[in-house]
Amino acid sequence: MKIISQQTPPRQTFRDISPLHVSSPQFAPNEFIPSRFTCDGANVNPPLDIHDIPAEARSLALIMDDPDAPIRPWVHWLAWNIPVGTHIKEDTFLKDQGINDFRQNKYGGPCPPYGIHRYYFKVYALDTQLVLPHECSRNELEKAMNGHVLAYGELMGRYQRR
Repeated sequence: MKIISQQTPPRQTFRDISPLHVSSPQFAPNEFIPSRFTCDGANVNPPLDIHDIPAEARSLALIMDDPDAPIRPWVHWLAWNIPVGTHIKEDTFLKDQGINDFRQNKYGGPCPPYGIHRYYFKVYALDTQLVLPHECSRNELEKAMNGHVLAYGELMGRYQRR
C-alpha cells in the first residue's frame, strides 16, 4: 500500500492522474510570496494560472496548506466547484469554500509564527461537481474528491514574517 505524502493528491483507484501546471504571475515556484497575500498585507489570495486542464474536467478544487506548521499541516484555503478555467483572480470570492484552520470559510494567507514556511497551492481537476457543506474540512473534501481527480498540480511559495 502506497503512503500518500503531503505533496500528492488523494489516492485514486480507477484512473491515472495527469499533471496540471499551476503558476502565479506574482511569484515564481519556490520563491517568496509577496506580503500583500499574507497576514502582514491585505491577506487576499494571489492570482493563479492553471494549464493542461483535461477537456473532461467539470470543476476544480483547491487546497492551500503549510506543511511546516508546528503540530500538523495548517490548512489556509479549501475550495471546490471552481469553474473550469485557466485563471483564478487575485482576491477572488469562491462560492464553495470549506473551513480552514483559522476557522473561516475563506482564504487565510501565510502567517508563520517563526522562520520560513512553505505554502502549497494544490489544484485538482475533477470529473464532477461536489456536494459538500460549507463546514467541510480538508479530510471531507479529500474523501469527496477520491475517484474524481483527473489532473493535479501545485505551486509552492515561501514566506517569513517581517
